[in-house]
Amino acid sequence: MDLIVVESPTKAKALRGFLGRGYRVLATMGHIRDLPPKELGVDVEHSFHPTYWYRRGGKKRASRIKEIAAQANAIYLATDPDREGEAIAWHVTQAIRPALQDKDTHRITFHEITREAVRSALAAPGALDLDLVDAQQARRILDRLVGYQVSPVLWKAIKGPKGLSAGRVQTVALRLVVERDREIEAFDPEEYWILEIELSKTTDQEQRFRARLVAVDGEKPDLETEEDVRPIVDQIRSADYRVLKIKRRKKQRRPYPPYTTSTLQRDASHKLHWGSSKTMRVAQQLYEGVDLPGEGTVGLITYMRTDATHVAASAQEEAREVVARYWGDDYVPHKPPHYQTKSKVAQEAHEAIRPTSSLRLPKAMREHLTADQAALYEWIWRRFIASQMKPALYHDTTVDVVCSRGGQDLPFLFRASGRELLFKGFMEVYPTRWSQRSSHKLGAANQDLPPLTIEEPLLLQDVVPEQRFSEPPSHFTESSLIKELEKRGIGRPSTYAGIILTLFKRKYVKRAERSIQAQPLGFAVSDFLVGQFPDLFAIPFTAEMEEELDRIARGERDWVEVLHGFYGPFETALEAALQAAREETIVVPRGKSKGEPTDKTCPECGGDVVIREGKYGKFRGCSSFPSCKWTAPLKKNDKPEDQKMDEACPACGSQVVIRKGKYGRFRSCSNFPECDWSGPLVVGTCPRCGGDLVERKAKMGIFWGCSNYPDCHYRGRPSDSKRQEPAVS
Repeated sequence: MDLIVVESPTKAKALRGFLGRGYRVLATMGHIRDLPPKELGVDVEHSFHPTYWYRRGGKKRASRIKEIAAQANAIYLATDPDREGEAIAWHVTQAIRPALQDKDTHRITFHEITREAVRSALAAPGALDLDLVDAQQARRILDRLVGYQVSPVLWKAIKGPKGLSAGRVQTVALRLVVERDREIEAFDPEEYWILEIELSKTTDQEQRFRARLVAVDGEKPDLETEEDVRPIVDQIRSADYRVLKIKRRKKQRRPYPPYTTSTLQRDASHKLHWGSSKTMRVAQQLYEGVDLPGEGTVGLITYMRTDATHVAASAQEEAREVVARYWGDDYVPHKPPHYQTKSKVAQEAHEAIRPTSSLRLPKAMREHLTADQAALYEWIWRRFIASQMKPALYHDTTVDVVCSRGGQDLPFLFRASGRELLFKGFMEVYPTRWSQRSSHKLGAANQDLPPLTIEEPLLLQDVVPEQRFSEPPSHFTESSLIKELEKRGIGRPSTYAGIILTLFKRKYVKRAERSIQAQPLGFAVSDFLVGQFPDLFAIPFTAEMEEELDRIARGERDWVEVLHGFYGPFETALEAALQAAREETIVVPRGKSKGEPTDKTCPECGGDVVIREGKYGKFRGCSSFPSCKWTAPLKKNDKPEDQKMDEACPACGSQVVIRKGKYGRFRSCSNFPECDWSGPLVVGTCPRCGGDLVERKAKMGIFWGCSNYPDCHYRGRPSDSKRQEPAVS
């Protein structure tokens, strides 16, 4: 019997189905050891030696692995193929070291959870990559030094909200948001004008097109005000027009490469309106596998934490077969395409994110997946299949138009451009923004042009001057922030979801529709940290530190030397920041609303009393909070009336009402406290088992759960009926 150690129970279940009785598969449930949760855990004086503690339940899992390892012939460490996976495997070997004596211990990796991939990995085992382990350990210690030593300084410097934290990458991401918001706030729009004319052929006035003024006397037009435009309009209204030049070029648009972690997160934000955390959670489910009839638990996509766009040759061949079968040989390129990884932070030589089998069409998978899983799987499948198809072909046509009056040429050059799609290619599978545009919204660019010839006269239909103002940069969205972090080499794509989630949890930023905007607390935290640690939270320094970690992973640098080089200047800045925090305290309001006004006066400061809503319901508080912290419970006549139900209390026969408590709404007897009967609020019927669907509250908000839990695990949200999904091919 051989032992295989993985980190996920779902992954373990899939491997058991593949391998049979000759193997035992155990899951670590993630890291079994980590730095201690409530202390630094790093001996700075002695080469940054870390102290590792078992995580909750980790010791029990390590003992179980140790027990089975003692009976096994060989041990295979099959954790995820990245730095975290390498570190998890290393921690397992440290925790069960006595059981490994005289045992064959191997490291195996696979990028997809399929029978063939697992068997291939077992046939070619390797050893732990200690350079990757050192790189992960250096990152963990580095982040612990910053987080655990800078955060207390922040607590001293900023009074008001609780739960403030600083992070080596988190704070730089916050800085980007703050600086963008300030740039938008300080932006002063400038007026400018564009001038277009609407033309048609003299023989066919139905099909009209636009041309824009691009030159005056050979120079770019300077149209800043209406006064600059009016003289030109007066001259061209009565002019005669003709075609001066036509330039026609055949061009192609190559397909996008398959998804990487960051492009998957960005596309899910655009197409599904998901946050990066949800995207990674659903992708993890697809990677670890779902139950398919006749196959057991099978992973549907390759490993979803990757920087690479490389694709295995066997996967490309299968994709080419699918393209030929469903779209024809004309859509299959002569040879499989190769995509260059552009990310500055690309590291391990993974594959891109792709389906484990292109033959599993999204339409066929839908009945075996949840709505979220089906939606994400479809886009992964579409993107990969499209990446293996021929480019789109189109004609780009540029038409230069000049005008004259009384036989005399005027100094104005107008230009129109058109685009004619000749062959959709990959856009049959993966529609692009351009392929979905409406030409009438594009002005003088990318429009449908009539057939024209040089020196052909044209008929003026209208003159269209338009006033415009320069616009500020857009607020960051999750998608654009991830793109900016990746472009600047900050952090790792696998960490972006956690970074953005932390900014929201700390209330440093808020969501305004799909935008991310800094809150007053975020401005205060960023200003203090960037001011006190200008080097640590500088964007180039953070990117350089990522490169240093990569050098450790490649075996080019010693991790202790890297930490020594970092810690000296950091310690000096830490002392200065602590002194600044002692000298001046920043008070930031919690950012909550003033509440519902009342006619009462605060007994402590004389301010207005308002009704607020807190963790345990509504209460009275001073409107001058946080400078005045007076609070009191609501009086009976201040409380809102309970919503009455057409139902009698089963205990005493009184009317049942709906009340709101710590865990959401519930049914209760109106005769409380004399009668203390209560029950869950029934909102419908469970679609899975027919039981009552009741309203519940969790950390992520209100949800609907089946009353037959744990026998029935159905859960949904009030917004599920509004969710929009892409059409499945």
